[in-house]
Amino acid sequence: MQKTLLMKREEMGQTWTRDWYVVDAKGKTLGRLASQIAMRLMGKHKPIYTPHVDVGDYIVVINAEKIRVTGKKRSQKIYYRYSGYPGGLRERTFEEQITKHPTAPLNDAIRRMLPRSTLGRRMMKKLNVYAGAEHPHQAQNPKPLEL
Repeated sequence: MQKTLLMKREEMGQTWTRDWYVVDAKGKTLGRLASQIAMRLMGKHKPIYTPHVDVGDYIVVINAEKIRVTGKKRSQKIYYRYSGYPGGLRERTFEEQITKHPTAPLNDAIRRMLPRSTLGRRMMKKLNVYAGAEHPHQAQNPKPLEL
């Protein structure tokens, strides 16, 4: 019989490190890219993955404004937000959202794929999304990641 080993963070020691990766979102499909980035943020690609410990890597996404969606989603996909007041429901199409907040669609897609807990919020802090090709994380020497 094989047992699954669930280690605590203290038991893991320094056997693992967090790497920095840079992902170019230009021409990539929104959902497919978001699911792969979410997997990396959680650390599911590592053999030491444990559901209750944050072992994921840091991800820097560039060219988020050039992300692609399939079909008619560019004009038909709707993002909702609600203020909490009567009549406070606001909606925007994907096209409007990408022009006003170019990083929001990718950020939302990734956030919704992570756990809805303190752990998920901690994982979200390791994600950096930029609309253009420039990013301020050169000092961390991020490796290019092809997804």
